[in-house]
Amino acid sequence: ENISDFSLNSTDCTQVVVPEEVFFTVAAAGILENLLVLIAVVRNKNLHLPMYFFICSLAISDMLGSLYKTLENIFIILCKMGYLTRHGDFEKKLDDAMDSMFILSLLGSIFSLLAIAADRYITIFYALRYHNIMTLRRALVILAIIWTFCAGSSIAIALFSYEAATVIPFTILFPLMMFFILCLYVHMFLLARSHAKMIASLPTSTVHQRTNMKGAITLTIFLGVFLCCWAPFVLHILLARFCPHNPYCACYMSIFHVNGTLIMCNAIIDPIIFAFRSPELRSTFKKMFYCSR
Repeated sequence: ENISDFSLNSTDCTQVVVPEEVFFTVAAAGILENLLVLIAVVRNKNLHLPMYFFICSLAISDMLGSLYKTLENIFIILCKMGYLTRHGDFEKKLDDAMDSMFILSLLGSIFSLLAIAADRYITIFYALRYHNIMTLRRALVILAIIWTFCAGSSIAIALFSYEAATVIPFTILFPLMMFFILCLYVHMFLLARSHAKMIASLPTSTVHQRTNMKGAITLTIFLGVFLCCWAPFVLHILLARFCPHNPYCACYMSIFHVNGTLIMCNAIIDPIIFAFRSPELRSTFKKMFYCSR
């Protein structure tokens, strides 16, 4: 609906439609994969660590994104069949609830990535004091604060999304948080070598440093995947708000369904990275699949 008749008549770009079967398949795969990650962390006591709790927070965000797209497609199908109307009071409330879920998924992913980045920073530069700084209780408190803030923000943004004063801060938050996380990672990699030399005389310091840097690399991959999957959709929001009648903007907005599919692909890729980079998590998956202890 953000693409007006004027913009459609001013561009030769046709709307790219992704089949509904593809949406449901990708969404279902994302939900199941992230659910497996949550079950694995709950079942394996060795994974009851702050880092894996932050990863679970990211998995929940991915599940919410996939669930949002699933509900949205069901809503569209029911509208096409005539069971629902697009402008009724009930449909408006349902649409606001789904928009709130989508925004909650986006904000939850951003702040979960920020928490993971901060956890890796402490692990690398405060390795000897890590367990005193990042306790399990503090990690749970951080997650509670993150999700409380994200839930409140998502409700406020969904209710007042048509106001420019709300849309602008929301679209600014994404690049600002990503820039902050990128700066954090750059700082980690620039100082990691010098920090490793300072603790080189300590027993097993090399092993710990390699493990910590492996974790930093893994989470950098998470960040790159997140940017590739979410940035096109955030750009769509900006263009729909500030240049809906421009033919070039309308041409980009014609691939809206592709951008939505990318968001759901993020929910599929993240668990694969978890399993590929974490031997402990891989071992837990094998035990779950083969029903062995």
